[in-house]
Amino acid sequence: MMQEIKRDAASGIPVLILLLAAVLGSAAGVVGLSVAGGPWPGIVACSLAFLAACFLLAGLFTVSPNQGRVLQLFGSYRGTAREPGLRWANPFYSKKGISLRVRNFETAKLKVNDKRGNPVEIAAVVVWKVVDTAEAAFQVDSYENYVHVQSEAALRNLATGYPYDAHKDGEVALSSHTAEVSAKLKTEIQDRLEKAGVEVIETRVSHLAYAQEIAAVMLRRQQAAAVVAARQTIVEGAVGMVQHALELLADKNVVQLDEERRATMVSNLLVVLCSEQNTQPVVNTGSLYR
Repeated sequence: MMQEIKRDAASGIPVLILLLAAVLGSAAGVVGLSVAGGPWPGIVACSLAFLAACFLLAGLFTVSPNQGRVLQLFGSYRGTAREPGLRWANPFYSKKGISLRVRNFETAKLKVNDKRGNPVEIAAVVVWKVVDTAEAAFQVDSYENYVHVQSEAALRNLATGYPYDAHKDGEVALSSHTAEVSAKLKTEIQDRLEKAGVEVIETRVSHLAYAQEIAAVMLRRQQAAAVVAARQTIVEGAVGMVQHALELLADKNVVQLDEERRATMVSNLLVVLCSEQNTQPVVNTGSLYR
């Protein structure tokens, strides 16, 4: 496994000044000796010095903030320059720039089957950056494309391991446990991108929905589940209110009811409390048993 080697390239400003002085001096020497009819060895020496200074100028390069320059000599990795500013290195070095800035992208909307086999659409936002320039440059063919492809593969694999909705207490689902799903997705993507010298900073599910062919059916199912849950809450509350009313009547000795009348009262109260529409009371002006 190739690891990054940090290489501190020489500061480029002093080298630039020296080389420019050498270029101007050698050029002046060539012109002066030629005009004065000086000896050929001197002219040749000044010409060679001029060419050498121009060649050494090719070793100058700039490093931007949050950027690394991968240095190679005839295909051999020599190190990475990260110090920003004007730098100088061997002119024979190739100097490939790799951004170290934080980047993000959103995956395409993938259509996959969840844990229960229901087709869903899912997409995610991945925030990442390069932390090892050697691995990013040499371990994979194109690290940017590698990040995109592997992120989508990890997202697809994640979606198949969880249901869309939780039908059991404590069950982790895509729609209800966003934090847990995002943490799992981050871990899975990081494992795939480790060899590319990439660090995953954050992942978030940006889109989640049932596929169009079952969206209407699942919507009715969710509505039915919501109605059942609401009805259950209403019934539980109504039973508690009826129980409390009977206990108050008994404690304050307001009226004594036999079992039949108690059952009738419970039935009437439940109808009133659980009905979706306003009930119309019927006032009994006779005796309790008529």
